[in-house]
Amino acid sequence: MNRIDILFRERKNDILSVYFTAGYPNLSSTAGIIKALADSAVDMIEIGIPFSDPLADGPVIQRSNEKALKNGMSLNLLFRQLSDIRKEVKIPLLLMGYLNPVMQFGMENFCIQCSEIGIDGVILPDLPPLVYKNEYLSVFNNYDLYNVLLISPQSSSGRISALDKISHGFIYMVSSSSVTGPKGSFSDSQMSYFKRVSDMKLKNPCLIGFGISDRETFINAGKYARGGIIGSAFVNILGMDGNMEGNINKFINRIKSESSE
Repeated sequence: MNRIDILFRERKNDILSVYFTAGYPNLSSTAGIIKALADSAVDMIEIGIPFSDPLADGPVIQRSNEKALKNGMSLNLLFRQLSDIRKEVKIPLLLMGYLNPVMQFGMENFCIQCSEIGIDGVILPDLPPLVYKNEYLSVFNNYDLYNVLLISPQSSSGRISALDKISHGFIYMVSSSSVTGPKGSFSDSQMSYFKRVSDMKLKNPCLIGFGISDRETFINAGKYARGGIIGSAFVNILGMDGNMEGNINKFINRIKSESSE
């Protein structure tokens, strides 16, 4: 069984998924960050594939992409860095990025490498769902690899239902139509969107991302979905001075301990 399915079966709420960009802040940082996150009891990790034009991302993640590429990170190198990760890390791991580097690598070759390493899913926001369904769904199924699809406040109920039918693992609920990054409290319109999706009783669980950065937003996400995804706020932590593992542990403990109050 895919580790993502196991996670959502065993943990019913307050699931914390964390995103960071591979190769940031240093080229050799990736495996250490994954291990530190796992040791801090994060439930799932999304490893960003650096790309030169990350249109959906805000300035924090854009800068991390730029730095990672300057450091020399590539998809080939990322796969090599992750080759032994399953010897120490048991939680679900996903790769998140844009379609261009994956297509250059070759979609089936990409899926093969993910399967061999132990990657559980991928998030490719610019892969059209219809193209995925018609051209790549069978390839992903062959390697027990989940392609996580995204919905937004602009998604109609009909589109959400259609995406739910071809989704595996979970659905990524984008909280707003803007780019990634902390935005403060959720608005009434965002809360209404969360409730609308929650009331649909989809077959796949949902996690809310974009704008999850602190106790309040993580707790509010958990009221309408199974948990939240933190990206920019965590990438900011990686750029701080001091001991990286200690900084990671403090940040995650703060989010998780406060969420259970």
